[in-house]
Amino acid sequence: MAPAPESSEPFAFTADLWEWQSQTSWFFVSLPEDIADEIEQRFGFAAGGFGSLKVRVTVGVTHWSTSIFPDRKRATYMLPMKKPVRVAEGLQVGDPVSVELRIV
Repeated sequence: MAPAPESSEPFAFTADLWEWQSQTSWFFVSLPEDIADEIEQRFGFAAGGFGSLKVRVTVGVTHWSTSIFPDRKRATYMLPMKKPVRVAEGLQVGDPVSVELRIV
């Protein structure tokens, strides 16, 4: 696996926060398909376990590092939204989330 260079420009989008429930709840936003396709084309070669890609994310005034994961069912990537981010930004399920992310 070759490391990906940091993208020269961020990907920006707005998507609704959604919850996936199993034994525990997980919260995500799904990337728009056109952005997911571009990321796959430009950076897919650097994917790690489960097809994940490391990203640096900004939502509001909150910045963090995480990974995006492919969602084959929705034909996109999912961005996990941890509780500290949701609380800091006052986000609830169904809220639109303005995201800026860079592949690292």
